[in-house]
Amino acid sequence: MLSRAVPFSPLCVQVRGMVTLKDISMRLKSIKNIQKITKSMKMVSASKFARAERELRPARPYGKGAAAFYEKANIKVEAELPKYLIIALSSDRGLCGGIHSGISKAIKSDMAVRAGGIETKIVCVGDKARGILQRVFRDQLYLSFNNVGKRPSTFEDAAYITQTILNSGYDFDLGDIYYNTFRTVVSYQPTKQPVFSLNAISAAPSISVYDSLDGEVLRCYQEFSLASLIYFGLKEGSTSEQSSRMTAMDGASKNAGEIIQKLTLTYNRTRQAVITRELIEIISGAAALKN
Repeated sequence: MLSRAVPFSPLCVQVRGMVTLKDISMRLKSIKNIQKITKSMKMVSASKFARAERELRPARPYGKGAAAFYEKANIKVEAELPKYLIIALSSDRGLCGGIHSGISKAIKSDMAVRAGGIETKIVCVGDKARGILQRVFRDQLYLSFNNVGKRPSTFEDAAYITQTILNSGYDFDLGDIYYNTFRTVVSYQPTKQPVFSLNAISAAPSISVYDSLDGEVLRCYQEFSLASLIYFGLKEGSTSEQSSRMTAMDGASKNAGEIIQKLTLTYNRTRQAVITRELIEIISGAAALKN
């Protein structure tokens, strides 16, 4: 004989918006795992920062010597609409605050005030700068280099970037290298370093103060100075990146600790409420049986 079906209704129904102990426990576990990762990344970044800072000291004479040559030679570009080159030095790795976006913001700001009609090409060293700049300057992107930041940069890497730029066929008149200058463990400064072509260096009014400079010597020194500035910028950027990542991971670990404290307090309160409710139900049931 068929009987009318009765809809099933569970005894324990979770109210919408009510957090259960299992949900809090799962989230607490995930936040603790994240805190372990951020603490580990902070320790790794601290070790890499110490190495990068040691390697930065011998690299500074390369950049300062090349920059001093440009200043002493008093180089000026005579062309009305010179060909302009931008070299953005970043890396492929993130989780280091706004260190990469600072370079991109400086380039966007300078491009906004630059006179129109100037042919501009952008060379991106690192995927982070390329990913940001290609949204706005897709047509100006000329070259890009990746696999930067995974290992310490060497002068050979800077020489390869220099040779690729000079052999690319784009005869620029002047340009700027954008990189981050390391100041302290918690601060860095986006910096712009001008670079010039061989023709601009040869036509400099004060180049005569240097003796025995023929065309071949100037060409070799122009290549060496550009490689030196790129090498110096990569070392400065690497040190700034590791210090910024160390600071960012320290802040993330502290934030995770605060969330863990709040979740632990919520978990204990919820657990106590569940125990209290169960005791009330047991006492109420025992009193009903007596009556």
